[in-house]
Amino acid sequence: MAQTELNVSQREGLGKGTARSLRREGLIPAVMYGKGVENCALAVETKQLAAIIGSEAGLNTLITLKGEGAVDGKVVILKDMQIDPVREELLHADFQAIDLKAKTHVMVPLVAVGKSAGEKEGGNLQVIRHEIELVCLPTNIPTALEIDVTALGIGDALHVQDIQLPEGVELPQDVNFTVVTVTGHTAEAEEESAEEVAEAEQAAE
Repeated sequence: MAQTELNVSQREGLGKGTARSLRREGLIPAVMYGKGVENCALAVETKQLAAIIGSEAGLNTLITLKGEGAVDGKVVILKDMQIDPVREELLHADFQAIDLKAKTHVMVPLVAVGKSAGEKEGGNLQVIRHEIELVCLPTNIPTALEIDVTALGIGDALHVQDIQLPEGVELPQDVNFTVVTVTGHTAEAEEESAEEVAEAEQAAE
């Protein structure tokens, strides 16, 4: 599990005016909350937070807050964020304080590795789930789960319970849903192709 530090400061002002003032200084407003933790309004450095989000671990990075008062040393994860849809700039962040000794629910990316046998035969690899929910200790959160698809032929599929999980990591659900499948030409596509060939032959006559 990736871990890093983030400089924060407590803020007293609320509302759009305060948010605009913070952004002019290269900061964005944020809040920290969690079980047994008093909600706290914060200001964080935009570039530093953007670098954390853009790292390999991304949203599942364990972040140790560095600042004054009760927030200093708190370990959090980024639970939510607001992004300007036009400028694609960070506007606000929500941090959840976590207990390193208690299991938590997280969403982890799935990464397909290799080229399937079905693709080599002209099929298409379809990733049905790009991330899955896991339960584990915060220190055991995997950056991503790699799934080897090289043995999959056309019509084959991998299900969530086929994925080999790291030690100490569990699935919270019993449903064995599909995560990756390899599809070939559909019957409809084959019929259309046959019709096109027949039409081409008739035109040639």
